[in-house]
Amino acid sequence: MSLVPSVDLKDFISGDPERKQKFVEEIGAAFENIGFVALSGHFLSDKLVDDLYAEIKKFFDLPQATKDKYEIEGIGGQRGYTSFGKEHAKGRKEGDLKEFWHFGQYVEDNPKLEKEYPDNVTVSELPKFNKVGKETYKMLEKTAKYVLRALAIHLNLEEAYFDEYIKNGNSILRPIHYPPITSEPKNAVRAAAHGDINLITLLMGAHGKGLQVKNHKGEWVDAIARPDQLMINVGDMLSRLSNNKLLSTIHQVVNPPKELWGTSRYSVPFFMHPISEMPLNCLENCIDEEHPKLYEDISAGEFLNERLIELGLMKK
Repeated sequence: MSLVPSVDLKDFISGDPERKQKFVEEIGAAFENIGFVALSGHFLSDKLVDDLYAEIKKFFDLPQATKDKYEIEGIGGQRGYTSFGKEHAKGRKEGDLKEFWHFGQYVEDNPKLEKEYPDNVTVSELPKFNKVGKETYKMLEKTAKYVLRALAIHLNLEEAYFDEYIKNGNSILRPIHYPPITSEPKNAVRAAAHGDINLITLLMGAHGKGLQVKNHKGEWVDAIARPDQLMINVGDMLSRLSNNKLLSTIHQVVNPPKELWGTSRYSVPFFMHPISEMPLNCLENCIDEEHPKLYEDISAGEFLNERLIELGLMKK
């Protein structure tokens, strides 16, 4: 089974100081040691999960010409549809063997950010698709807020340190379809080895083999969650902020064994991003003689822009 540790968010929000502290210590150790954790006790109901998978399967089953009209030029794939093979990992030329959709932030009380973020794209053929996507987005964002509160305590910050930066943050919900593989892929995998850009990623759909994590010894280990769990990992922004105290772990989605090539895989990561003004300068309390400052000062917005160019999603 998976070598990734498990935690229960119900401990953190229980109102019991001992259980809360236990959660902080467990998730802190997991993120320092392997950068991944399997989390139960989140805010997604079974019904919402079932509804979401039903809707995204309907969308990816639409005719290609219908899906293509939802691919919006000029916004770096930040909203709507991105067709098969468009995205590649940093440093690779081969496109990943996937197509995906992006839901973005539903801005509240902030006209400036409403202008800054592209609008969400409505799929007219599927009346429930956008409603279910929005509800999932909100529940994953709520889950992520409490995970970041626990990590703030672990980093000796105020518990609410991240709250102001993630409210109306530039977070993305990405339903992914890895279609059946019809012929031997040439140098391409479903998702090549990469680190995530953001603060943390919450992943639905890591229930079967496929997702692998690189541990400290450089070995690839399977990361498999129970059906009721989310897989959560540290992104590069949180690594920078914590001066690598919390590790952004390289991971990949490998192609299945040949007998399973004829099957689709679906997964739904939620990339928790802050607002673009958030400073990612290394925290003073993560810098000492043994751990000198590793990164230049940069804002979240500048860092995101750099990485989107490296991924081939934005032009310089």
